[in-house]
This record gives sequence, structure tokens and C-alpha cells, in this order.
Amino acid sequence: MKSQSGQPLEPVGLTDATIDDEFWSPRIETVRETTLDFVHERLVESGRIENFRVAAGRTEGEFQGRFYNDSDVYKWLEGACLFLATGADDDLRERVDEVVDLIAGAQEADGYLNTYFQLVEPEKKWTNLHVLHELYCAGHLFEAAVAHREATGEATLLEVATDFADHVDRRFGPDGEDGVPGHEEIELALVKLYRATDEERYLDLAQYFVDRRGAEDSRLKYEAFNPDAIAGEPYDHVVDDGEYDGRYFQDHAPLREQETVEGHAVRATYLYTGAADVALETGDEELIEVLEGLWENMTRKRMYVTGGIGSSYEGERFTEDYDLPNETAYAETCAALGSALWNQRLLRATRAARYGDLQSRTLHNALLAGLSLSGDRFFYANPHEMGRDGHPLHDVDPNRFANERQGWFRTACCPTNVPRLLASLATHVYASDDASVYVNHHIGSEATLEVADATVGVDVETSFPWDAETTVTVTPSEPATFELALRVPEWCADVSATVAGEPVDATPGEFLRVEREWAAGDAVRFEASFPVRFLGGHPNVESTAGSVAVQRGPIVYCLEGRDSPRPLHQVRLRSNGDVAVEHEPELLDGVTTLDLPALVPDQSRWEDGALYRPAAETDAEETTVRAIPYYGWANRGPDEMRVWVDAESEGPGRAE
Repeated sequence: MKSQSGQPLEPVGLTDATIDDEFWSPRIETVRETTLDFVHERLVESGRIENFRVAAGRTEGEFQGRFYNDSDVYKWLEGACLFLATGADDDLRERVDEVVDLIAGAQEADGYLNTYFQLVEPEKKWTNLHVLHELYCAGHLFEAAVAHREATGEATLLEVATDFADHVDRRFGPDGEDGVPGHEEIELALVKLYRATDEERYLDLAQYFVDRRGAEDSRLKYEAFNPDAIAGEPYDHVVDDGEYDGRYFQDHAPLREQETVEGHAVRATYLYTGAADVALETGDEELIEVLEGLWENMTRKRMYVTGGIGSSYEGERFTEDYDLPNETAYAETCAALGSALWNQRLLRATRAARYGDLQSRTLHNALLAGLSLSGDRFFYANPHEMGRDGHPLHDVDPNRFANERQGWFRTACCPTNVPRLLASLATHVYASDDASVYVNHHIGSEATLEVADATVGVDVETSFPWDAETTVTVTPSEPATFELALRVPEWCADVSATVAGEPVDATPGEFLRVEREWAAGDAVRFEASFPVRFLGGHPNVESTAGSVAVQRGPIVYCLEGRDSPRPLHQVRLRSNGDVAVEHEPELLDGVTTLDLPALVPDQSRWEDGALYRPAAETDAEETTVRAIPYYGWANRGPDEMRVWVDAESEGPGRAE
């Protein structure tokens, strides 16, 4: 769609914006300097890269690992290329060139490329769409290829991607074989490939995959009931008492008829992102409305306070309304990434600040928690409560539920996903159309955009996320009239703003929008306070009953055992007491901590050794307990942790 009044915003180009931010820049540099190298080493050690060498016929061997392992190589490659696009790195470029050469060498003459099928079940390609991830892996290849072309200017990998996309297009669609991916991702990737090549067939195929999902004669349903006809094995948990339950794949109804977020959370958010991309290109307002309805269901009934989504270990999925257990919260890191991508698209389509608010909540909490401060340890699942000895359940993967991050996973989607999002973070900060510049996030940065027939430089300086002061300075190449919009987060209070020294209205939860003739050096200055908010959960959420969570600015806090005078189960927060807010530059690479008023049992009343006594004879004493940002937990060694903490019976409140 063309950029016109009322039409979608376009994100700033990757090379047209740079981040220079006290909070985000160190994390991005850690990923560049540590995470990329660390992940590449694991890709080599685990045989993921070797699979391409074997498929290319350059060495002998067998396929290693899981059937979706190609996707981890593609995601690393995309992240590496995104970093190359914004800064030269000879060593990284050498590794990128090697991997691209192996990928190109492994591709078959008809464009097909999937090392699992090429090496293990070549005669059963495209027979098991619901499990074996052929289309999912293809999508990640397409994304990597677009990033590679942008970073290097070379077409090598893009030609591999378009050859494979053409193969897929010949195979599927209205004029080909019926089918949709069991794990969505190719939808958004095809739109990205369309934008890079102007090949309409790729957009058409993306739309086909979106609209064909949930058909009554579902191909995924057929595969689940015909295991002898497919490669690998079917998913047992999508057939219940002889009935097909397509919710796991979002295949239970056509997307346009769906009203609740269902199934595997990563699959779901990738589908919603791809559908939004299709709608942005085709002008499909009905589809955007459907996605907004799904967003309302998620945020009102199926999302954690951190922005984490997917509450069940079994199926890594959404379950039912208000089912948000803390101790077994799955909240997969990849699902946080998918949510961030989906919210970016909804913001572009609607210009509604709430999508930027949720994206900010998700990035600062649900996503960042998945990566250690050192850059070489990862959480797959992100529980919201943890005991001293790790997770108590014995029937779950201890590498996914633990009180310390792991160095790698058999399923390594999360370690390979985080770098590509942080490498492209600048593209989420700014968006524009012919007459507007949007600053979606308070992140220190610079950008250059073409607006109102002028080249406009934008510079953001900010103290977020610890304090709410931001200055946005514009430098148009010549005086120009356009709208400047700055998101005012819903968690701000006492908001004030000026434009060129003149006061303007600014409302939390909305964009501050100013249309005027701008000259070089004009600035929007924004100030607010971040109240410390004690949040209560909906009465239907069993796991939050009698407890509060604490938020200041976009940061959700937690208690970690080492910061508490007593075991965390003994602590009751006093939500109406005074809170001491202090920035500690040496703690966890610099964080603002909260010293919260609390009550703990009076131990002197139990010195007689009694195991039980009348409640009237049990007293409490006052104390304080330090809260740290949730993303920072488990960076000082294994420990117990709680996001939701028992509270006094008085209602939740807030303090400055």
C-alpha cells in the first residue's frame, strides 16, 4: 500500500537509524560481541551447519539433531547480517560467507532445500506439513536472504531464497497442492520477500496460506489421521477421542472467524504477524479488525503482567481465559519476540499507542529475561515464580524450567531469535508516512526519514526506562510542515510536554501529536513521573489471588531470595507504604531498585518450638525487601524468585 493519509506507517530502514541509548546499547553490543559468536560455536558443535556441508556433498555423514535445525542456522545468519548492515566486521563477514556458500551448495536443482529431508526422508518431502517444519524453515531462509542482500548488496542468498520460494509456489496454492504450514512463519517471510523483489506471487502465496488455514477439509487434519502416509510422526495431542483439535495449529477455524488466541503461542503470533503483513499490503481492514479482536482477548485474559504469553508447558500454548500459573509459566522467549513483531504491525496499521505500550512491556520484561547479561546463557521458558532448588515438577524438561539460564538447548530457537530482534531494534523506534513522523519508543537514537518532501533528521535523548525525560529534536533539510507523534506510555503520570518551548497537551496511553512547520533544532521536551504501581490480578486468575506485582515505568519487578531478609514465602508486601527508589549503577549492569515495605512473621513468637498456634497469637514485624527488574533475575546465581508476592489484605495502591 502506498503511504497516504490514513494508510499504514512504514518503519524506518535498518541503515537509516542508529541506537545510542544507555539502556539498550550495552545489550545490543553484548549480542554483537558475545552472543553471535557463542551461538555460531553451538551451531558448529551441534552439527547444524555440518548438515548443510553433508547435503552439499562436500563431506560424508548423517543428519544431526532435530528436523527443524536448519531454521537455527537461518536465524543466526539473519541476525549476523543485520549487524553487518550497520557495522563492518571482517570476522563475522567471513563466517557469514561460509554459511551462505554451504546453503547455496546444498540446494537442489528444482530449488528445494531442507537438509533433514534431503538426508533422511527424501522420498517423503511435503508429506508432513503439520509437524516437520519444511515451510517454517523456508520462511527463516527467506528472512535471512533479505537481510543478507541488505547487508552485502549481493544476490547470492536471495537467489537461493527466490528459487526455493518459486518451488513452494509451484507446489502449493489455488493452482497447486492444498496445504498450510503446521508452524507458521513463512507467511510473514513471503511478504518480506515480496517487498524485496516486487514479485506479486509471493504476496499472493502468503495470502493463500493465511486464508486457507482452518478450512473444514484441513490438510493438517488429514495428516493427523493418516500417519502411514507421512514422513516422521503425527502430533498425538491434536487428536482427542477420535476428534481433531486444530487449536494447537490455529487450524480450528478460518482466521477471520477466530475470536480467542489459541494453541502454540509462537505459531500463533507468527501467524498474526504474517496476517497483519498481508493486510498492510492489501488494505484488508477486516483482517486488521480480526487481529485487534484477538489482541484484546490475549491482553485481557491470556497474558502475563510481563507481556509473556503461552501459559502451559504442554504444547507451549495458550490454554483458557485467566489460566496464568506463575510457578509453571511457560512464557517462551520466542513467543515474546512474536508478540513484539505482531504489535509493531498493529501499531503501523492503526497508529494506536496501546500496541507500542505492549511492545515496550514485552521487550523490557518477557524478552530480555531470556538472555543473560553476559550474553551467553538463555531462558527458554520464563516462569514467574521459582523455588530455591529449581522447579519442583519432575515431568518437565529441566533445561527449560530452571532457576539458572542454560548455555544451549536441543531446540535452540530462543538463543537464535533474540539477536535478530535486538539487531533490528532501531526499525521499531521510528515509523513514518508522507506527512508524519512517529517516535514509537523512548530509546536514545537517531534517524533520517523522508517526510513532506524534506529529509528530516530526528534525534532522541532519553532517561528511559529508569526515569521519564525525553527530548526529540528534529532537523529538516528545509522548514517543512508535518506531524510529529511521540508515544506517551500508559504508565506515566504528571505528564508535561513542550514544543519549541510552548506547552502542549500529552495524555498517558496516547500519542502526543503536533502538526506544525518544523525548523532545524525544534524540539519536543517530555517529562513525567513513574509511579511505583502495586498491581492486582483479575479475580478469576487463581495464581494472583492475595498477591501483588510491582511495576515502575515499563519495568516489572520481582523479588529474588538473596535480596530478602526472609524466605520469599514469608514476605507480605505493604502496598500502601512508602517505597525507596534508588538507581544502583554497579548492580546487574545498572538498575533502579525498589525497597518495598513488607511484613514478615515475628520469629520470637515461635521460639517455644510450637508447630502450630492460634492465629491471634501470631504477630508480624515490619521490614523492607529489595525488588529488582524481572529481566535481571538469575544473573547472580540460582535463587528463588517471585513476581507476584503475597500482600496485606488492604487493596492495591501506588506510591511515587
